[in-house]
Amino acid sequence: MTNNLDTLATALYAATDDLLKQSPDLAPWRPAVGISPQLTDAELVTLAMMQVMLGFTSEARWLRYARAHLRHLFPYLPQQPGYNKRLRKAAELLRRITRILATSTSVWSDDVWIVDSTPVECGRSRETVKRSDLAGWAEYGYCASHSRFFWGLRLHLICTLQGLPIAFALTGAKADERETLLDLLAAEPHLLAARPAQTVIGDKNYFGRTFERELAQQGIQLLRPTRKGEQQRPGGSLFKPLRQVIESVNETFKGHLNLEQHRGRTPRGVITRVLQRILALTAVIWHNDATGQDTLRSLTTYDH
Repeated sequence: MTNNLDTLATALYAATDDLLKQSPDLAPWRPAVGISPQLTDAELVTLAMMQVMLGFTSEARWLRYARAHLRHLFPYLPQQPGYNKRLRKAAELLRRITRILATSTSVWSDDVWIVDSTPVECGRSRETVKRSDLAGWAEYGYCASHSRFFWGLRLHLICTLQGLPIAFALTGAKADERETLLDLLAAEPHLLAARPAQTVIGDKNYFGRTFERELAQQGIQLLRPTRKGEQQRPGGSLFKPLRQVIESVNETFKGHLNLEQHRGRTPRGVITRVLQRILALTAVIWHNDATGQDTLRSLTTYDH
């Protein structure tokens, strides 16, 4: 099979359409009596993925491009306000489709996870900070990897070594990474229920005796670099190449999927745009896995 964006879109549309027929409750709620939408939910999910894959951060520009080049896939395309409204209402659908695709891959059951957080900048000027609807959730934070301060959120990710998102959370920029990881595991206890032993690899911020004891009680072995003043921890020679894996996953989101150019202005808007990017990466890994590709996280054949 030739892997390109059209084949990925077709596969995602077919999988989503089948899932919605089997489980209609996955679809966003709408009145039983009324005009049926001309753009189906399966088409909406596919459009959301393609927008991210083709690098369009502006919905208006994306829809103009789609009308000019994608009529063979989408006979009807809404206006920008309608598309934006439908997309925000479909945030839960995007999340659930992402999880279903992820659990369908051969790497979902991997016994090694990597965990990290990355900035999601939401504004730069002081006026934006004062007027933004995100004030109170977004806050000032520091990114040690790039030695810069930013105003916004943090995307916390648990991934496999192949980059498949397992769980994620959006928090304020100053949220403690350790507490967020524990909250993620507590919110989805079934993730560990079928995994008698799991290894989690993190950076130096994931430290503390109490923290490691709580992970051990859940059957998780934590591997992280040795901090200054500590005795040498096991596996130290492995962290440099594994750190590159973590940075590579973050670069996929930022460099290829434009995470920091999301253009979200409200909490629901930011959440939806982040979900679009997680869906896109998951769909690529799912499709590459199904078609027997060697590198599951490769976006190259899909015009990236």
